[in-house]
Amino acid sequence: MLHLGLGAFHRAHQAVYLQRLHDAGDQRWILAGGNLRPDMMETIAALQAQGGAYTLETVSPEGERAYQRITAIREVVAWDAALSGLVQRGADPATRIVSFTVTESGYSLDGAGRLDEAAPEIVADLAQARAGRAGSTIYGALAAILRARMAANAGGLTLLNCDNLRHNGDRARAGLVRFLELAGEGRLLDWMQTSTTSPNCMVDRITPRPTPEVAQRVRAATGVQDPAAIMAETFLQWVVEDRFAAGRPDWERVGVEMVASVDAHEEAKIRILNATHSCIAWAGTLAGYRFIHEGTADARIRRFAYDYVTEDVIPVLSPSTIKLAAYRDVVLQRFGNAALNDTNQRVAMDGFAKIPGFIAPTVRERLQRGQDIGAVAMLPALFLACLQRWHRGELPYAYQDQAMDPAVAHAICADVDPCAALAAEPTLWGELAGDERLTEALRRAWSRVAAFEREVS
Repeated sequence: MLHLGLGAFHRAHQAVYLQRLHDAGDQRWILAGGNLRPDMMETIAALQAQGGAYTLETVSPEGERAYQRITAIREVVAWDAALSGLVQRGADPATRIVSFTVTESGYSLDGAGRLDEAAPEIVADLAQARAGRAGSTIYGALAAILRARMAANAGGLTLLNCDNLRHNGDRARAGLVRFLELAGEGRLLDWMQTSTTSPNCMVDRITPRPTPEVAQRVRAATGVQDPAAIMAETFLQWVVEDRFAAGRPDWERVGVEMVASVDAHEEAKIRILNATHSCIAWAGTLAGYRFIHEGTADARIRRFAYDYVTEDVIPVLSPSTIKLAAYRDVVLQRFGNAALNDTNQRVAMDGFAKIPGFIAPTVRERLQRGQDIGAVAMLPALFLACLQRWHRGELPYAYQDQAMDPAVAHAICADVDPCAALAAEPTLWGELAGDERLTEALRRAWSRVAAFEREVS
């Protein structure tokens, strides 16, 4: 397997499942990995120096810590502008799966879930692809890998999206298809359609950004000085559609749920866990908290999250094969894990990708049924309040949002009616943009958020 994006999440999730197989005596599959951009260079250097090995610290909601040495990543590919190492590894017949984690906003999708052809990074990568070169986006990288693989007659390949994106395999594949069409890569597109698969999957494990304290605890507990150490919660889940072009590890032996369709798990996770996580991060930021567990412990913030799931999400997802109320309660318990020290800054990022992906579907489906959207409207209202603080330079942290056009965001905040401006933004709401029912619900929610801000100030 070749993985694109050696961040903490991949190393706390997919690599752990492969490690479980290795520990069980099955070492037929190994991991190689690298990054598409020159980031995390110190971590990459540490992983290279350690032969890809690192220590994972896990912590339970009760504060119990455990330590595991992960050695499933056997090759750490150095970054270069041409992505030559990744392309070479991807074109090797021994590579059967290319997986990737580039965050939700890394797919450059518009409000309708289609490739944003005008996005600067896509325009730049299309120019690179037309010249036969790799780019810095997931599409530019995959195009280069597939081009080299086709030329080498290296056989079929599975493209496995492991990001928190609804129908993640289908959407990444549709984006790649459009990218190849725009690049004039007709022959490569034909080869891709017959030689690759793109299963959907659902991934879940809270994995905060590692801090220096993680490495300090690892050294105290294990005696190992590990600058690449990471930490995560004990909870771990992976549900994968069993559609692989050239074989796969025996993941079902180590707890992966191999299914025909991931839809039910995906919808529950994205709408209940992901959206609720953002809700607590945005509200916690407004309340002056730094960490997710602090907001979860605040009865007012917990009520925002609980009501959103109970009143608006569970009704539209029912009936379900998943016990949704029980899942809601487990999620809130996990968010209350104080030992994780998961920051609001990490979870609050990328709101311009999370609203259309995590929140708008519930708004849309409830409006289609003629139902109230008061509980779900609180989430974009909380986001707008955080955006207003960003606009005024008052956020206590640097806000990151790859999908946000800063000029558009500033204009929304400066509008005489910011609720109407937010509700009219098509990148957030698609065909719902400007819907008066959405606008009015946002205004009512905005009043509740303003009262909350006064209360916590």
